[in-house]
Amino acid sequence: MNSSLYRQQGLSLVELMIALLVSSMLILGVTQVYLDGKRNHLFNQGQTANLDTGRFSALMLENILGKAGYRRNPEQSMAEAFPASNALDSHCTAFRAGHAVTRLSSADTPGLCIRYQAAVAGEPICDGTTTALAAPQPFLIPRNNELVVLALKFETGQHYTAGVIRCISNRGGNAELIEGIVDMRIWFAAGEDSYRRLKKNAYRDAASWSGNHGMVRAIGFELLAADGRGTRDGESEVFNNWLTSAAPDSAARLKNHDQRHIYQLVVGSQALRNLMP
Repeated sequence: MNSSLYRQQGLSLVELMIALLVSSMLILGVTQVYLDGKRNHLFNQGQTANLDTGRFSALMLENILGKAGYRRNPEQSMAEAFPASNALDSHCTAFRAGHAVTRLSSADTPGLCIRYQAAVAGEPICDGTTTALAAPQPFLIPRNNELVVLALKFETGQHYTAGVIRCISNRGGNAELIEGIVDMRIWFAAGEDSYRRLKKNAYRDAASWSGNHGMVRAIGFELLAADGRGTRDGESEVFNNWLTSAAPDSAARLKNHDQRHIYQLVVGSQALRNLMP
């Protein structure tokens, strides 16, 4: 009888081990491709979110700051339109006569305060309320209590979430204006009294500004947006550059907040056309 008919059929142990090795290498390769693709997708999502936050933030702030010092009747003097006032004194330092911009009462909180006259009745305010005018006809001088006063304040986020820029008005509203921001810087620039230009080396940190420096005619801002927690590989040049010029307390807070976020710098400036001579 042919003994080959009784030989065991199937894979040998060596063939099985080779098959397992090859399949393991294939699985590891496919898994790595998936993980790399997922990481790239999350990175792109975070970067896109930061870009959207940056565009929206710049547009929103420029739109609000452009209202500073607006007068319904241009024949009214700045001192008449904007008398000395301590409106929103729990958030803002006192406004000098003729000034439409001042700093926050807390020098440690990034932000600023502005005031303007409403152009029309029912005009939306960034805190979610609307304006009210006793005489809605155009070009009429409004009453002093119809001035709109706004405080734009940065608030830090809890744990590892980004902070917000909040809008507070003298109408009683208080609303989140911009999300996804981890830090904010504001500069004021005063203008020459007799020339249509800013003073030399005009820009000054808002926290160190006072009315003695002159009427604020331009505002600069920098925002640090953050998104995509856990998706950054290596160092962030944007983040490190921001830390080099940050105050010690802010730098410590940002370092503790960082969980391999993706960062985006937002820079803008606004010449206050209503306050230019």
